[in-house]
Amino acid sequence: MSMFNKKKVGILGTGDIARMMAKTLEGMRGVQCYAVASRTKEKAENFAKEFKIRNFYGSYEELCRDPKIDLIYVATPHSAHYDNVKLALESGKNVLCEKAFMLNEAQAKEMFDLADEKGLLLTEAMWTRFLPLAGKLKEILASNIIGEISMVMADLSFNMVWKQRIQDASLGGGALLDIGVYGLTFASMVLGEDITDIRSQAVLNEQGMDIQDIVTLKYRSGQMAVVTCSASAYGPCKGIIYGANGHIEVQDINNYSSITVYNNAGEKIGFYKREKQITGYEYEVQSAFHALEEGWKECPEMPHALSLKIMNIMDFVRNQTGVQFPQERIMDENTDN
Repeated sequence: MSMFNKKKVGILGTGDIARMMAKTLEGMRGVQCYAVASRTKEKAENFAKEFKIRNFYGSYEELCRDPKIDLIYVATPHSAHYDNVKLALESGKNVLCEKAFMLNEAQAKEMFDLADEKGLLLTEAMWTRFLPLAGKLKEILASNIIGEISMVMADLSFNMVWKQRIQDASLGGGALLDIGVYGLTFASMVLGEDITDIRSQAVLNEQGMDIQDIVTLKYRSGQMAVVTCSASAYGPCKGIIYGANGHIEVQDINNYSSITVYNNAGEKIGFYKREKQITGYEYEVQSAFHALEEGWKECPEMPHALSLKIMNIMDFVRNQTGVQFPQERIMDENTDN
């Protein structure tokens, strides 16, 4: 690619995850971070200076109006995704939106419908589905090396209970949408979506947000999964797959660092390590631009149906654990009238 037709990405938001994306784009070929927007010009300018980004805007509207941008990456808290994605789509922009995609399935469905209506690409940036090692895991499972699979355990836990985005109900807080989504995604990648029963428990903070969750899933096939997440402790962050002839361990289910295969005697019979990467975010960006080049409106690694399914499961879990966001109470009141 010549320097003239580099794909241009605009980052909406300037938090930690926006920084990760800016760093990613710096290291990528054929793609550039063309602009960044914050709700204050000063924040946007500081961010732009740090990452040598040419354009910065003090409002999300200005970013979405920039005619040169090919793709907008939404990096705001979950609670803002609905408004931000809506703005971008209504401005005619393709969107890669950070996970958890929305607060609930209803919001997600509305945004996918809007994207379809506008003929635009909208993808959830569930980056683990795009990783090369995720493809490797699918191959290993298809080879049937550990035989028929009966169970999956998946954990992602970090002590980050002090973070506002976890504590605060108005930000779409809690552990489930922030880190539990990875365990649910891991289970879905291995066992699929044909779930017949879900049981969940959670410990809630004073604001009614879940600080830790345990979710058990039962599948029509007789397979089961246990997904755990804690925002008040460090866990093993592993995915474990139980087979008739052995088991597989995936380290770091939020960015696979290795896959180890064990036989039924517990001996290592296979080991796959993460290849060198910029941050791991590059794969979802590549996929989004590949989809745009092919004229697709969704990425095959993370189709709309899968985003909706995971949101649907999280709605179900929150219904059991009693976690509700203030935005949803407003929705309930509107539908009651």
